[in-house]
Amino acid sequence: MYAYLILIPFFSVIILNLPFRTTMKKAAFWACLVLLLAQMCLVVFSAIFPGCSFFDIFKTLFKLDFTADNLSRVLLFSIALILCVTLLVQKSILGDKERIFNFVNMLLIILVGMNGIVMVRDIFSLYVFLEITAVSSFILIGFNQDLDAFEAAFKYIILSVIATALMLSSIAIILLLAGDTSFSAIASTVRLSPHRLLISLAVGIFLCACFIKAGLMPFHGWLPDVYSAAPTSVSVLLAGIATKTVGVYTLIRIVNSVFVLDRSLQHLLLALGAVSMIAGALAALGQRDLKRMLAYSSISQVGYIVLGLGAATPLGLAGAIFHVFNHAVFKSLLFVDSAAVELETGTVQMDKLSGLAKRMPVTGFTSVLASLSCAGIPPLAGFWSKLIIVIALWASGHYAYAMLAVLASLLTLAYLLTMQRKIFFGKLGQDMAEIEEAGPVLMLPALILAVITVGVGLLFPFVSILLKGNLLGG
Repeated sequence: MYAYLILIPFFSVIILNLPFRTTMKKAAFWACLVLLLAQMCLVVFSAIFPGCSFFDIFKTLFKLDFTADNLSRVLLFSIALILCVTLLVQKSILGDKERIFNFVNMLLIILVGMNGIVMVRDIFSLYVFLEITAVSSFILIGFNQDLDAFEAAFKYIILSVIATALMLSSIAIILLLAGDTSFSAIASTVRLSPHRLLISLAVGIFLCACFIKAGLMPFHGWLPDVYSAAPTSVSVLLAGIATKTVGVYTLIRIVNSVFVLDRSLQHLLLALGAVSMIAGALAALGQRDLKRMLAYSSISQVGYIVLGLGAATPLGLAGAIFHVFNHAVFKSLLFVDSAAVELETGTVQMDKLSGLAKRMPVTGFTSVLASLSCAGIPPLAGFWSKLIIVIALWASGHYAYAMLAVLASLLTLAYLLTMQRKIFFGKLGQDMAEIEEAGPVLMLPALILAVITVGVGLLFPFVSILLKGNLLGG
């Protein structure tokens, strides 16, 4: 079944670019939207009825080995959800059918890449899909063809090339030692090989590549520029799910399924997670550009995820995975609201904005919800994933890191409340008196994401059933 989550978007790109382009341009947006909604439904269906294989009748057509465990399903659902939001945001900003058509094509290609990343079980195939996603992201960052976007895309591709070189070097060493690129073969080699120095070198190089792609400090140089200069719809995609898939998911999968999470690696993850969490929050405090502040906020939130992974317990892993989903929702919502603000006011400079909640009540309300969830305020979804991570750290004896996680939440609350005060509250400026709420196409994804973050938080006792044990199980 899962192979078709690769094949269908791939062939959709081919079909959309056949003759009859006028018809295809009209159908592209709706075809992409239906495909993404279908992916969400299929993931939910497969989770509820794991024994039912709807696509078994097509097994003789293609022999592709893609599998999905619970971690993969969380990512597959999140990918489809955030790409739906990205598509709707872009639709509200662009009215040009030609550009929407081009955007849909790139969205389908990046869908192929991200779906492949979360379903493959060999390290070279993982690399191939990572590169598909990276190249698609590079093109989307420069989609508006302005100077800042081109500069950001250049920084992204340079750092991505460095990560690629590191990853290929690691894969080459692993292939020489294991003679195979499957996760299971590499895992056996890592545990049993007498060549400990080479194994440690390969592991270290690969992890550095993951840290670059995840934007962890001090490997974060590309991320603030890219998130702030990219089109806002692309910022939703990158901050919501793309960076989490290519960097964070890959790190979680490799550490738990392939490499050995020994004490030295555990301390490395804890240290990098703590640095990213605190330094990202402090950097966000000093920003005046809304999108740049949200970029540093993303670095901080990724730090939480890595801390949960570094706790090296099933509870910590569950918290990390839950926070990946929650971050996809609340950070995408914040970027959707920034898109509404930029579309209506023409700026995201916070010092130039004030009192917008009077003219944009839906944007202001959903922004408050997303901010509180990001800061870990109960009973919103972000509170529960952060609480799980803090409990996992405390239970595993990492008391200092648990206290740092609580401190980072206070810093998060500080910069997000500052943002709310500057943009949505206070006296409405005279030049903002004619501002109106964004259109329904932009408000729909904001409301959907707000409902999810509130609903998941309120229904957490039911969600917790899904989080029992190790989510890497089937």
